[in-house]
Amino acid sequence: MRGGGTKLGTIPNNDRPICLDLTRLLSRTGMVHTGVDRVEWAYLEWCLSLDRPVFALVRSAFGYFLLDRVSMAFAHQHLRTADWGKTDLLSQFAFKLSPARRAAEAALRKHAIARATPSRIGVLLRRNFADGVLYLNTGHSNLSKRVFRAFHSLKGAQIGVLIHDLIPLDWPDYQRAGTVAQFEKRMRVVSQFADVLICNSQQTLDDCTRHFKGFGRMPEAFVAHLGVDLPDHPEVALPQVPRPYVITIGTIEPRKNHVFLLDLWDQWEEAPHLVICGNRGWKNEDVFARLDKGDTANITELNGLEDAQMMGLLKGAKAALFPSLAEGFGLPQVEALSLGVPVICGDLGIYREILGEFPVYATTSNAYDWRIEVEKLLRQDSENHGRVVKDQAQFTAPKWDAHFNLVLRHFG
Repeated sequence: MRGGGTKLGTIPNNDRPICLDLTRLLSRTGMVHTGVDRVEWAYLEWCLSLDRPVFALVRSAFGYFLLDRVSMAFAHQHLRTADWGKTDLLSQFAFKLSPARRAAEAALRKHAIARATPSRIGVLLRRNFADGVLYLNTGHSNLSKRVFRAFHSLKGAQIGVLIHDLIPLDWPDYQRAGTVAQFEKRMRVVSQFADVLICNSQQTLDDCTRHFKGFGRMPEAFVAHLGVDLPDHPEVALPQVPRPYVITIGTIEPRKNHVFLLDLWDQWEEAPHLVICGNRGWKNEDVFARLDKGDTANITELNGLEDAQMMGLLKGAKAALFPSLAEGFGLPQVEALSLGVPVICGDLGIYREILGEFPVYATTSNAYDWRIEVEKLLRQDSENHGRVVKDQAQFTAPKWDAHFNLVLRHFG
């Protein structure tokens, strides 16, 4: 099943409550949102817009919180700004948590309609969802047997899990130490307990089928492309970078293949300015060392940018370059095309599925092709900015309305 469909308002209302897991957003309060964070955020805003009972489950340092619509709105107001106020006495004992998360847990503890220690989560759920509930987990967090068994103990409960990608299983050498085994453990739990998988692409569905059958069970699944609705960001001061420039966006980690661009720029005497936007990740010490050394004057690395700054820099770029070795969806690529910025990227199946024929596809085995395509763009008049082979303004990004139509149509 693919994206598209009717307007949200045309779908009959169902009184069954929805319980959205917000554990990931709580864990990252005050941080710049990643792609996965933005999906959980979109689900939070969607739930708050629904004319039906909505709740949120949050895993805390000492157990679980259950939030109702009012406390979910409170969380929505404070998650990004992290202006939670002071911590309480209990949160001060959560030594491993950041100050922002300790304050967040203290605030949500006051606003929660119910709380439970880990061993009593089943009691919490039975008291509040005696007539059934749809539990949605969209952040790859809190995927535990304890939580899933507690929901399955309810009459009329259903568990839906959104899968972003299975890259850690297919590219284990590029992951943080210890994270692959943890990720596989979570996916095995999903394989065993989830009722339905929401896959963000056909590629993700195919990958789930391949891996989950090996785990012993492939749940029912459907495809719903993620939405990319560009918000109206406020005008903000942008970092000063020489023009013209091209840009790449993403965490600086091996899978994003920044080393390919550094090698290309080292060999290109008259290369345009390259802006690398993204926080430093893991297992990329050689790339970090090259960036720190600063031998290439026409490369600027920018970390910790706000969304509005990122969008401002993207709008001004002559092209967006993405030599990634693997991707789960490609939100920055969709955003670039939506803004009319030409995209040059590797020929990955996920790009073909989501972006169609709008990007320029170039193999990362031939750096010269990338240089030729960038030079073509630099020769174009400013009036034709945003044209490669086709008019990039024709690109239509997937919409959240279409995504949520599919979710409602499937679950009711």
